[in-house]
Amino acid sequence: MSLNLEQYVSEFSAQNINGEHLLQLDGSKLKALGITSSQDRAIIKKKLKEMKASLEKARKAQEKMEKQREKLRKKEQEQLQRKSKKTDKCASDATEGTNEQ
Repeated sequence: MSLNLEQYVSEFSAQNINGEHLLQLDGSKLKALGITSSQDRAIIKKKLKEMKASLEKARKAQEKMEKQREKLRKKEQEQLQRKSKKTDKCASDATEGTNEQ
């Protein structure tokens, strides 16, 4: 509707075209849906291309965030391990010092 192609809404609804299906449409599938105007198909294909690019950008940003979180989690885990080893060493040194006396 935002593309001023509301005449196709009923056909898209009748064919149960949802967001996932929409992204899989190409020129021949659009034609099969009754979009006979090459201009209208071109408008839809252009918008679909923009939507796919936007989704890909969002997916990459999400992956980047997940990698950063994983990196931070590993760093925190390594710091905890170092701290634990240091604490164990100090306790061991203190025990050895007591035994020597």
